[in-house]
Amino acid sequence: MLRTRWILLLGYVLLSLGVLVGALVSPAFRAFSYAPLRELFLPPSDPIVVTVYYSTEKEAWLQEVIEDFYDTRPMLQGHPVQLELSKMGSREMYLAVLEGEQPDLISPASSLQIALLQDLSRSKFGYAVVNPLDESMCRPVLRTPLVLVAWKERAEVLFGASDNVDLWTRIHDALNDPQGWAAYGHPEWGYVKYAQTNPLKSNSGFMAILLQTYDYLGKTSGLTEQDILSSPEYQQWFLEFQQAVPEFGDSTGTYMRDIIAYGPSKHDMVAVYEATAIEQMENAVGRYGELRVYYPPSTVMSDHPFCILDADWVSPEEEKAGRMFVDFMLEEGQEKALLGYGFRPIDRGIALDQRGSPFIRYEQNGVRVDLPPEVALPAGNVLDTLLEFWRRNIQP
Repeated sequence: MLRTRWILLLGYVLLSLGVLVGALVSPAFRAFSYAPLRELFLPPSDPIVVTVYYSTEKEAWLQEVIEDFYDTRPMLQGHPVQLELSKMGSREMYLAVLEGEQPDLISPASSLQIALLQDLSRSKFGYAVVNPLDESMCRPVLRTPLVLVAWKERAEVLFGASDNVDLWTRIHDALNDPQGWAAYGHPEWGYVKYAQTNPLKSNSGFMAILLQTYDYLGKTSGLTEQDILSSPEYQQWFLEFQQAVPEFGDSTGTYMRDIIAYGPSKHDMVAVYEATAIEQMENAVGRYGELRVYYPPSTVMSDHPFCILDADWVSPEEEKAGRMFVDFMLEEGQEKALLGYGFRPIDRGIALDQRGSPFIRYEQNGVRVDLPPEVALPAGNVLDTLLEFWRRNIQP
């Protein structure tokens, strides 16, 4: 019996030493080595570093999810996974890639920018560095539509008390009426003040001009370059709308904070993300009346895709580590996105009307679970034409 125990002990020691030696030779054996010996004798493995460019709208949620990710001590082939993050605007992000920067993973605010990068990188490099249709490389992780936030008293004068299919048309007409609010029986309100961000700098402004274009043309799919370049009636309407906007800011969040801080003296209505409206809704209570959310007749999603770049600077290990992180966000970060930040989860199994949901809390402010129909995402060259038309005619 004693001899058997000694044989087993010797076998265990030899096996442990063998794994330890293996771990010295190959980090893949590291996880199997005895922890005290591993920490005492083995040098730490070099991390697999994944460089991530991300848009700022999801920063608070993303930082929280990253902390949870690190708490799991993520490892790949014996190497710890490390994320190196840089925040930037969505347009700034894809332009940086086109100008030679080499992130492994990018996450603009919307697939609009991914479509643009796909088209522009194909033209510049001869191949597309992203493919939004390849789910192994490019997946949305959050959803939030564009909405209008407006002071109820003024919105009901302009839109009526119910959902309004002519929302963009009525805003256009009101912005271009020289009488301003006087044409609606309220001269004391001055001119109608609508605000949106600069579509060249901010995704929400880009989404706004896309919805306005689709709405004028009376469709929700099939937008073409010819629609933009060959219709004088559309061009006149679009330019009248955009030229009547007093200023184009760079930040969606700034507009939401300003309408709350300064009230209708600065903005009657602003185009923002639904999640941004939800985040700030509590701060509007008791200020300048009731602030409400209004949904355009058709909508477009800010879907926050995380895309691994299909480029030679992304190693197979970085690609796998990036996919590991995206999997984690989709598996562990969805309910937190809803309850803590007002995003719509990609996981449709998570109920928007569950207990504690902001979609229930702010229902009386116009926030709703159901959405208007989504417009189709145009091809990258069409999106680029729309932006270029705006830049040539509107850019401050």
